[in-house]
This record gives sequence, structure tokens and C-alpha cells, in this order.
Amino acid sequence: MIILGTNSIKDTGFNVANSCRFNDASPDILKNGTESDGNRKVWTMSMWIKRSKLGVRQTLWNWGSNSSAEGGLYIDANDFLVLNNDGQQGSSNEVAGVFRDISAWYHIVWRCDVTESDNDDRWRCYINGVQRTLTDGATISNADGEINKNGTHQNWIGGAARSLQSGNPIYPFGGYIAEAVFVDGQALAPTSFGEFDEDSGIWKPISVSGLTFGDEGVYLNFENAAELGTDVSGNGNTYAETGLAAIDQSTDTCTNNFATMNPLDNFYAGGTFAEGNLQVTSVNTGYTYNTSTFGVASGKWYWEVKWSAQDTGSSNQVQIGIAKRVTASATTWLGSQAYTYAYQGSSGHVLVSGGNATGSSSTTYAVGDIISVALDLDNNKIHFAKNGTYTNSSDAAGNSGGVTITAPDSTSGDSGFYFAAFGDGNDSLQETGQFNFGSPIHAISSGNTDGDGYGNFEYAVPSGYFSLNTKNLAEHG
Repeated sequence: MIILGTNSIKDTGFNVANSCRFNDASPDILKNGTESDGNRKVWTMSMWIKRSKLGVRQTLWNWGSNSSAEGGLYIDANDFLVLNNDGQQGSSNEVAGVFRDISAWYHIVWRCDVTESDNDDRWRCYINGVQRTLTDGATISNADGEINKNGTHQNWIGGAARSLQSGNPIYPFGGYIAEAVFVDGQALAPTSFGEFDEDSGIWKPISVSGLTFGDEGVYLNFENAAELGTDVSGNGNTYAETGLAAIDQSTDTCTNNFATMNPLDNFYAGGTFAEGNLQVTSVNTGYTYNTSTFGVASGKWYWEVKWSAQDTGSSNQVQIGIAKRVTASATTWLGSQAYTYAYQGSSGHVLVSGGNATGSSSTTYAVGDIISVALDLDNNKIHFAKNGTYTNSSDAAGNSGGVTITAPDSTSGDSGFYFAAFGDGNDSLQETGQFNFGSPIHAISSGNTDGDGYGNFEYAVPSGYFSLNTKNLAEHG
């Protein structure tokens, strides 16, 4: 059984402005070592998460100092959520169902009240507003249900507390976290943090500003880019950052979900993903391309790709464009089959079905350049720009120039959608691209939004085009 994530809706009532993006390769961690005990019997933990990597153990929230004196919340290598209350001396409780949707947000509430007489009431977990079964039943071998065991034990978000003992980050998290809350002294239902939308039935967040957090409570809303670990509960339990910087503040949130690149659509098993799946590196053996989590069949859409690195060689065949879902052929690259289009760096050509070049002005590009993609599915055209200047003097807003594309057609066996794509046409090079669907991982010097005020782009978004997020898709898709 797979636990489905929740996607945001157009009108959420309460909007979450920011999340924190964690890169497990860095790794990025928040930690606080100054807490007192707090109430070790009654407490609640709540957080929204969006995963970027599957099949590896990753820590969400943890406390302690070593493997035999820790507890917390983590996702194991089989993608199950596990509640652990005291390391080797306590109990681990696996939540039924796996977390394998890397395109959507999940809300997790862990509720503890060990004053209850029944273990099933002492230890409860809710996912997207619904209580989930613990696979072996609730077990709390330590009746205190301890958290904040004592003032010398650190609390960590994004890494295991035993990292303190080893000196190396252990089980780091890769993905996004929003609205991280710890309530000291109250066992709260998920309705303290969210509600079901009356129209769509989708679980969505509500404001938690009116909660009483308790003396050791914490509320991280990640709205202070200069100090992402800032506690806004009023308690001042601010977390120190390790590996995090202002650029890791993201507008990809549980109320407006942005596209990322998709590690589950990893052609030829070669691409590697980082930075919340916004950075893709192609394989250096075999042709390759990767696509995005969101696909579109209508409307006008804009994103940017920075070609950030090439490992070796001088044959620049990086390809930026669009594609239907990838087919499993070791000789397939963008532009070599129907429904794929690529602006190639070495030639400056736009490659279409069969590898033919069209709309070419021989505008080559190099490492460090930013390519704008303006996809017009109302007129079936695609426009490319290098560092803000559109090739062949095309005008995306005015429907002038550009490359004509085939409309996606689900009736002919195609997916019926186009996806953002990145790859290379050389089987011995590694290319790295950084995608900006509106919440970039590289510094932006200008700061442009789309017509609805979403996104942070280096170059102006053509009039009538929009960034790939769920609010825009609900209105313009």
C-alpha cells in the first residue's frame, strides 16, 4: 500500500509562504542543543514534507546524542515512516503504507500522551489528517515516551542526533520541510494543524499561530532566510543551521507545490539528482535525458535552466527542452523521437523528431548560461532564450517565431502531456543542469515573477506565461 501525498489547491485560505530545502548530499541540518526536559509524557509533533529521494533511510526529526540514547521520526530504506521513542533501549513503530510520491506534500502528526491507559491511545500517527495503523501495534517500552530527555541532548531536523557522537552527519534528509511544529504538554489532533478542503476534500494546512506551544515548544515557518532555524513560537528555541544558506529558503510549499525533476523517470539509470531534485547530472555512459514531475497539455508555461557544469571534454551536447515520458532505449536522446524537442548547446540548433535541426540561428551556449523555456501549448510552439535574448528574434508573448511542435495526443498512445526535460547527446560526458521552476537553487540577481506574482526568475516572464506550480495549474492549465 502506498500512502498518497496531498497537492495544494487554488484557494487554500491560509497560505504557507516558505519551506526549507534540505540537500542530503551536503548534508543540511538544523539542530538545537539548549532545550530543557519539557513535558516528557505529553507532546505533539507536526510537519509537512516533500521527499526528493527514495530507498534510503532519512531522518526527519531526532533527539539524543548516540545510537542507544536517541528517538525520533525517520523514513527507512523501504520508504516506511518509523516512530522511535528511545533508540536501542526503546521501541520502533512502523506506520502502515509507504511514502513514495516525490511530487507531492505529506502532512505528518505524531501525537504522544502516555497518561492514557491504552498503548493505542498513547502513541498515534496521522498522515494527511487520517490516523494510520502501526504495523505491529503501538509499543512504548519506556512509559515516559521521552522527548527532550535532558538539557544536554540536542534536537535535530534533517539528520540523526548520533551525528554528534560520530562527528559525521548520519541519515540526512533530502527534500523539503514546511510548518515544523513541536507542542510541549499537549496531545493535539491533526485538526489543530490542518483541515479538509470543503470543495476538493484535499487536506490543507491552517494557521497554527493561535496554538499554545508550551515552554519547550517550537514553530519553524522558515520565513527568515538569514536564519532558517528561527523559532517563531515565542519561546526563542531557535535551531542552528549546518549546511543551509538563504538560497535554501523555498517557495515550494504545501499550499503551492512547484514542479521538480523526477528521479523516478530516470532513463538509462544514469542521472543523479540533488538540491530537492532541481539539479540533474546526466550519466557519462550512454545517452540520457530526464523529465519533470509535472506535465502540461494546454496553457503557456515558463521555466529556466542554468547549465552549471560539464565534467570533461569539449563536445558540448547538453540538451534542454521538452519531452513526453522517456522510452527505454540506450540510443534515445532529446529530439531523436516524436514529441521531444531540444535546444542543443554545441550547435545552437533546436532538434526535433528524428534529430532534425529547425529554427536554428546557431546560437550556442556554454557553462554558466541560463536558458529560458517558454512553452506555448495554446499555439503549439516552443521558444528558447539564451541569457534573456530569444533565438531567431522570436517573441513568445506575441506568438512570433519559435519552433512549431506537435500537440500532445493521448489517443495515439502518447501520454498526452509535455514535461520539462534535460539531457545530453554525447555518451561519454556528464552535464549538470539546475532547474528553476520558480524557486531557484542558484543566486538570482534580478527577481522576476509571472503575471500572478509567483516565481523568482533571472529574466522576465513573457506576458501570458506562468510558472509550473499547482496554483497556476488550477487556474491556467
